[in-house]
Amino acid sequence: MISALPLLLMFCICSRMGEPAYKGAETTGFQSPAQDHVEAVPDLAELLELRRPQRYAVRVKGEGLRKRGIHGGDILVVNTDAEPRSGKVCVAFLHGDVVLAILTEKDGQWWLEPSNDAPQPVSDETEVWAMIAALVRTDV
Repeated sequence: MISALPLLLMFCICSRMGEPAYKGAETTGFQSPAQDHVEAVPDLAELLELRRPQRYAVRVKGEGLRKRGIHGGDILVVNTDAEPRSGKVCVAFLHGDVVLAILTEKDGQWWLEPSNDAPQPVSDETEVWAMIAALVRTDV
């Protein structure tokens, strides 16, 4: 039986000296056949297009919008440049409060349907700030 102690000591010494303890070029034998099928770690900033100037990540506080699967603590990726679309979730300023609401259009009039209030017509006192582009849940 081979002891792991010398390998562990080598790792500790090399990591303190700033050198990597293991170099892939020193591998003996054959490469794994699965090596060709290894995927790169996904870059969430790229996937969610967070580098675009009109995209922001915001964290939901409070109840969120549970009927659409948005909970407190979720991270929403919002797009301030997106066109309003009926049936989509938006971030809006309603009577001085920031709310998540479903944006709907009925008979040519836009309405906000927040989770904890009656539907409100979009008027001079309301502003649709951004449309929700994606949802990231860190607490599953």
